[in-house]
Amino acid sequence: MTSACILGCSGPRLTADERDFFRDARPWGFILFRRNVETPDQLRALTRSLRECVGREDAPILVDQEGGRVQRLGPPHWPKYPTARAYGRAAGGDPARTRELVRLGARLMAEDLRRVGITVDCVPVVDVPQPGAHEIIGDRAYGEDPDTIAVLGRAAAEGLIAGGVLPVIKHIPGHGRATADSHHDLPVVDASLEALEASDFRPFRALSDMPMAMTAHVVYRAIDAKRPATTSKKAIRLIRERLGFDGLLMTDDLSMKALQGSFEERAAASLKAGCDLVLHCNGDMAEMRAVLEGVTKLKGEGKRRAAEVMRRFVRDPEPFDEAEARARFDEAFVGAVTASSGPPAGEA
Repeated sequence: MTSACILGCSGPRLTADERDFFRDARPWGFILFRRNVETPDQLRALTRSLRECVGREDAPILVDQEGGRVQRLGPPHWPKYPTARAYGRAAGGDPARTRELVRLGARLMAEDLRRVGITVDCVPVVDVPQPGAHEIIGDRAYGEDPDTIAVLGRAAAEGLIAGGVLPVIKHIPGHGRATADSHHDLPVVDASLEALEASDFRPFRALSDMPMAMTAHVVYRAIDAKRPATTSKKAIRLIRERLGFDGLLMTDDLSMKALQGSFEERAAASLKAGCDLVLHCNGDMAEMRAVLEGVTKLKGEGKRRAAEVMRRFVRDPEPFDEAEARARFDEAFVGAVTASSGPPAGEA
């Protein structure tokens, strides 16, 4: 049976220990980082090896390929993509043109990913940045207005889906107010529920039909004053009921320092709170073994949602002229400011 987890690996090729561990652990899927990426041929071999370990040719393989400072596949073998915020500038502020460019960029990313066996992209970021918040979101967001972010987030998701890659909306129910980077500290948000409803929650509610979402390791005092959303039953209930999300809900990385307790405890608490899957990214074998002690087999509603995700994959991607599309995309960004600002997010 499949375990309720997504795991990483340590390098560009699997070790013998990793092969044995993954064969026994049988995670639902895997996630890749820059440390796992060298060349297209190497990456195709790695994704094939990961699937062979679990005996499932369609086992999901994830990556964070946003563009800007969060891009795991990059030059010289893959294009450098712009930040989310840069699309509006390249389109001269025209909403329809911006939406077209966002969808086109995501469609091109999907082509890059699917070609090397990656089938899930942890995009779009639909957090709503707030003044005074930590820069960890910053230009990873499509703008500052929740309705604009919702529209452009859907455009990105549509582009990925059309190319045979599924999106993951993040970081539900919203990381835009956090005054700390959850990779290093536990952010606490003091905003009222009314303020969260008016802004932070809106893109997530608008995209509640998406197949997957990733939680935020953030305490929202108005929801649960003690626990971050990832391990809070109250927050997960709000995500399911108030935001209407019934897709597959995965945690953000359990190795982030916002969470407390052993890895076994973190995994168990996340699943007990209502997450369907836990995510562990850094490929550390000792940590992964501990995570596995805290996870259950994928069952019940989680199993149902996971099966629904597998049905959402587009088997035959939308036809398009890749060379023409890439030329059109590149032309739109000639002279546009695409430099990233802020610290790298979740690099490993």
